[in-house]
Amino acid sequence: MNFTQPKAQLFMPDGLPAAEALARTTHLAIGAHQDDLEIMAAEGILACFQREDRWFTGVVVTDGRGSPRSGPYAAYTDDQMWAVRIKEQKKAAVVGEFAAQILLDFPSRAVKDGADQQPIEDISQILRACRPQIVYTHNLADKHDTHIGVALKTIEAIRRLPAAERPQTLYGCEVWRDLDWLADDDKVAFNCSEHENMQMALVGVFDSQVTGGKRYDLATMGRRRANATYHASHNTDVTTGLNWGMDLSPLIHNTGLDPLDYVQQLVQRFAEDIRARFARVR
Repeated sequence: MNFTQPKAQLFMPDGLPAAEALARTTHLAIGAHQDDLEIMAAEGILACFQREDRWFTGVVVTDGRGSPRSGPYAAYTDDQMWAVRIKEQKKAAVVGEFAAQILLDFPSRAVKDGADQQPIEDISQILRACRPQIVYTHNLADKHDTHIGVALKTIEAIRRLPAAERPQTLYGCEVWRDLDWLADDDKVAFNCSEHENMQMALVGVFDSQVTGGKRYDLATMGRRRANATYHASHNTDVTTGLNWGMDLSPLIHNTGLDPLDYVQQLVQRFAEDIRARFARVR
């Protein structure tokens, strides 16, 4: 594929030729930063782990040069951090047995610029090569601007495909704002109970972030365990780990539906749920 950034990379952990590796993809995750995939799309990684009939491909859109850093990484230059984060992402792809890992290497400003079409063009190429059944990206209520930019560009890239070539399902996932606030009927539950050791390893390989000042490993697993326990107030736990998702599929099947209107409808349904609960007990 001809990506727009000169340092974009395509990595196949098992060494398969690119076209063959991508064509086997069933689950595709498109995230903003290195380690976002492992936090938000664990359900897809687990669904494909050690399977020959399902394969997970990851896409990281930005270059990681602006990552916060401290501890042993405090003096790293942007270029050094770029190299470290690419190395870490490739390690995660090996641990998770990904079909492929794609690093598009865009600066964050390109993703946050609504007029910049290049990320959309690259994502469109990937979608055509992979033809995934399920796509994961960031949720539309995330509080990180770059995450919202990636989600919107992913939606637009899918919409540009012929209807018959679009994935069946698009999910928006938790990173910088969890989705516990969604009304229960609007939540998509991702069961992350299996292979907890591998889940920890996937986030733990990003040493520049964990040792560098952010315990994403503990926080990610803690969120999943908390979701599992606090999901239902009157039932015992049936899973040991849950991620919540936002179903964005209506946005790829109805191209006239505005993403902002869609997420505001979800917020309104949450507000209505609160009002109904007050009405029952007050």
